[in-house]
Amino acid sequence: MIELTLIGIGTGNPEHMTLQAIRALNRVDLVLIPKKGPRKGDLAGLRRAICEEMLTDPAVEIAEFDLPVRDAKNPSYKDGVDDWHDAIADVWTGTILSHLGRRGKVALLVWGDPSLYDSTLRIAERVQNQIEMTVQVIPGITSMQALTATHAIPVNEIGAPFTVTTGRNLRDHGWPEGVDTLIIMLDGECSFQAIDPQGVHIWWSAYAGMANEIALSGPLSEAADTIIETRAKAREEHGWIMDIYLLRRDTKAET
Repeated sequence: MIELTLIGIGTGNPEHMTLQAIRALNRVDLVLIPKKGPRKGDLAGLRRAICEEMLTDPAVEIAEFDLPVRDAKNPSYKDGVDDWHDAIADVWTGTILSHLGRRGKVALLVWGDPSLYDSTLRIAERVQNQIEMTVQVIPGITSMQALTATHAIPVNEIGAPFTVTTGRNLRDHGWPEGVDTLIIMLDGECSFQAIDPQGVHIWWSAYAGMANEIALSGPLSEAADTIIETRAKAREEHGWIMDIYLLRRDTKAET
């Protein structure tokens, strides 16, 4: 049987690795590292750096594979993602079988935490339909935690709920009812532009928790243009960007 361990590695900072994660990494036979193309080579490089620093057993093998590209032209977003996940699962399966056969321990280093807006667990389920495999999860620091730590803010007001959602949902459906605090992930279009900025404060971070982190905050009406410009420059410089932000309504101003 294959034993797959999904290890949350935080936001790419080796210091985000927990002791549990380090021990789990050193118990496997094989580590899978996805490659997302030359412009996102930093992502594979950071995973390799973590392995170089944390692995103590030279017998652990590292296998890199090219990650399939999602068909963004598919008119159905869900269907496109499902097809993409099927393709990724096929690559995982082929890579595991070619290196380990049907017996051994394999790890995949997951950005942030495998439970929060990440599809690794769903892909692992598809792999289980192809080979006999168990799945273990080691939790990791999330970009949400890194964001609030950088800005030294609590994620919620006293006794109040908050919502974690995507830029697509904010853009298409607006501000959810019943909450005054939103954390927005997976937003490639600065979807805060779609809401009324009056009385809203934003805390934004790109490359959260990493050495090249960029953090900006302020009233949305004043900070929006600066964030949009900064984000575009950072993406051009690095070839990729991961960002996250928290929006909070000033409820005191309404009373």
